[in-house]
Amino acid sequence: MRKKLLGTCITAAVLGTATMSFGAGFKISEQGAKAMGMANAFTAQADDPSALAYNPAGIAYLKGTQFQAGSTIILVPQTEFAGTTNISGTTSVTEKAKRDIFVAPTFYATTSLENLPLTFGVGVNSFHPLAKTWNDSSTFRDAAVNFSLKPINFQPTAAYRFDSLNLSVAAGVDVTYAQASLQKNAYAAPLGGDLASIGIDATALGYGYNLGVLWKPASNLSLGAAYRSKIKLGFDGESNWLGLTNTAAFPPPYNLLPSKGTSVMTSVSADITLPDALSLGVAWKPNDRLTLEFDVERTGWSCFKDLTTTFGAPLTPLTQTLPKNWKDVWAYRLGAQYAVTPKVDLRAGYAFDTSPVPDSTLGPELPDADRHNFSFGTGMHNDFGSVDVAYMWVHLVDRTVSNALESGRFKSDYQLVAMSVTLKF
Repeated sequence: MRKKLLGTCITAAVLGTATMSFGAGFKISEQGAKAMGMANAFTAQADDPSALAYNPAGIAYLKGTQFQAGSTIILVPQTEFAGTTNISGTTSVTEKAKRDIFVAPTFYATTSLENLPLTFGVGVNSFHPLAKTWNDSSTFRDAAVNFSLKPINFQPTAAYRFDSLNLSVAAGVDVTYAQASLQKNAYAAPLGGDLASIGIDATALGYGYNLGVLWKPASNLSLGAAYRSKIKLGFDGESNWLGLTNTAAFPPPYNLLPSKGTSVMTSVSADITLPDALSLGVAWKPNDRLTLEFDVERTGWSCFKDLTTTFGAPLTPLTQTLPKNWKDVWAYRLGAQYAVTPKVDLRAGYAFDTSPVPDSTLGPELPDADRHNFSFGTGMHNDFGSVDVAYMWVHLVDRTVSNALESGRFKSDYQLVAMSVTLKF
């Protein structure tokens, strides 16, 4: 009990309270407006600069130099919960998270060599941005009141094209820098409830790699495969504890907390491993106007077995390991594109993502669930560039949970709007 109080204080800071991730768990697959319009079924097409995120081998077929700038606007939902929580005890409550808007920009650049079938590219994107806010008086305030995780991924990549085989391969490096912040309360009902208000800021830097293969065995058929490795993020930062009650007479370790109206600073650290991902796709053109694609993606969330965190003095060095026991999951995506005219395309798609979070460790920091994704979009293009826009509605299946911290039902829906502009030289 005593170690749990301190050890759980950073859990949401690193993992996130964000229910705004759209590949199940805390992963955003939406990295380009064209692909999003087809529910991200893009591994075997990969025919614009956002291929760097979906299948980097696709850039081998892009001509000249191309730049793409885009942004996804995420309407963070008002997640609802009805049931009992650790703070409410046996009293049933209804909680609603605050609505918010989150913007995830992307940038891609590619350039091909004139004398060699070699293309270089660089991408700047974010695969795991998170944000969530509950009310200050929420019965989830012992888990989190406000949270944000802001990772930036830098991806230099090279792709080589074997023209005689209609095949391309690619390899690149991922460099991810992340900032995390959290506000929450330390809470212990037997000692009077709210003991301290906690603010945490931490940063991390991690490295990984990405690979891709794209094969076009026929003029109307393409097969793609892409792999992105795990990335370990070691967060280090500081936490500020502001006392909300007099703690001097409390038993250890609670007497280490600051008394009412005073504050202390401590160091804090935690490790998170972002999962690897394997995508396989097939794209088929039954005629000159219509393209159909089906993708499957495995995300290796089983790497997230537990969360180990450490607080430093003056709260006394403490290491706490919390079980998570997430599992590997699959996503299934179907997308279509129809050329209305030689310069205007219409797109639509559907995807189903399964949640990696077991009932035993599900909580308000990430009330995840299986989800249905519906999308549509359009694109206008010519020899000089293109403009693509897309909309996606994400419906999370209502998630009923009963574990040591809460018993009830979470409900969430999301909306996303994306736009990308591509220039060709």
